[in-house]
Amino acid sequence: MKPPFVLAKDTISHDTVEALQTLLDEAKKGNLIGIAFAAMYTKPKRRFVTEAAGEADRNPTFAISTVVVLLYKLLLRVNR
Repeated sequence: MKPPFVLAKDTISHDTVEALQTLLDEAKKGNLIGIAFAAMYTKPKRRFVTEAAGEADRNPTFAISTVVVLLYKLLLRVNR
């Protein structure tokens, strides 16, 4: 039986670093104006945080719609 979920390994996630660098570059250019996110940590203990910043914080209705799209996309991955 397949386990219900697998925790991320305790190593540097290079794809995470690349994604964050891309977002930072876009924000510095003025193209990225807001973000709503969930971040997963391994140290000092496994945990997660959620937050919104910029336009996503100022316009929660729009932020919610983007997070719902993210939820939908992640749900599609569950049974792949």
